[in-house]
Amino acid sequence: MMAAATLAVASTTAGMSSAQTAPSKPGPRTATLDWAHLETLLALGTTVVAGTELRQFRDIAVEPPVPDTVADIGLRGLPNLETLSFAKPDMIFNSNYYAWADPLLSGIAPTYNYAIYRQGEDPYLMAQKATMSIGDRLGTSNAAAYVAEVNGGLDTLRRQLSAGDGRPVLLINLGDARHYRVFGKDSMFGSVLTRLGLENAWTGATAYSASAPVGIETLASMPDAWIVMIPPHPLDAFMALERGAFWNALPAVRDKRVIVLGSLNPFGALPAAHRFAEEIAKGLTNVWNG
Repeated sequence: MMAAATLAVASTTAGMSSAQTAPSKPGPRTATLDWAHLETLLALGTTVVAGTELRQFRDIAVEPPVPDTVADIGLRGLPNLETLSFAKPDMIFNSNYYAWADPLLSGIAPTYNYAIYRQGEDPYLMAQKATMSIGDRLGTSNAAAYVAEVNGGLDTLRRQLSAGDGRPVLLINLGDARHYRVFGKDSMFGSVLTRLGLENAWTGATAYSASAPVGIETLASMPDAWIVMIPPHPLDAFMALERGAFWNALPAVRDKRVIVLGSLNPFGALPAAHRFAEEIAKGLTNVWNG
C-alpha cells in the first residue's frame, strides 16, 4: 500500500483465512442482503446464489471468496428483488439492519432474520449464535465445527501475542485528515481484542455503530498505544497526515508503533473476526520480531 509506505509504518498483507469450511454436499440455495450473513454462508460452504454489492464486498471483506456464479442484487438498502427472484433461492437470510425488507423477501423464499449487531450485546457472541442458527436452519453440521475452528484460532493467536510489549491498541479508520472512527470494546474488533488478550486503548463512549467520529488531536492523549489503522482510508487524508507536524510528533509515529492492516469488513461476522485477529497478530509480531 503506497500510503503505508509513505507513512513509514508496518503493513500487513492480506491472506486467505484458514478458518473456512469447504462444502460437503449441495444444500439449500441461499441468498442474503447482509454482508455479515454473506460471509457466514460462504464460510459454511453453502450454495449462495445472490448477495448485495459484491464488487465492494470483494474489495473490503476480501474473504471468504465469492464465486462468480453468485448474482449481484444491487445495494443492501435497495436490493433488486426481480434479480433475487430469478436467482431462485430456497432460503433468504436477513438481519435487523434490513428488517424492513422481510415482508418483501418472504414473498420470494422463506426468510429468516438473525441479528449480530445490537446495542448492549457482544457482537462476537451474537455472531456465534447467528452462525449456529443458520447452520441449524440449513441442516448442516458445519456450523459447530466452524465456530470451534474460529475459537481455536483466536486461542492460538492469544498465546502467540502473550509475548508482546503489553501496550494498549487503538483501532482507527480515517475519515479525513482531522477525524477518525474508533472501534470500542462493543465493536466486533474490540471484542476480538479482548479475546486476544490485548487492551483497547479507547475507553470512551461509542455510538450504536460501535465507532465514534473523533478529532485527530485526541491521539495525543494515548501516547503509549499502538495505532492500528483499518482501511479503507482516503488517500488525501494519508498525504495530509504525513505532511502534518502534529502526526509526526506523535510518540507512536516517532517510535514506529503504527500498523496498517489489510482490508476488513468492520461489521462482519466470525469470518471478519478471524481475519482481523490474523491481521493484527501478523502486524504486531512482525514488528516485535523485526
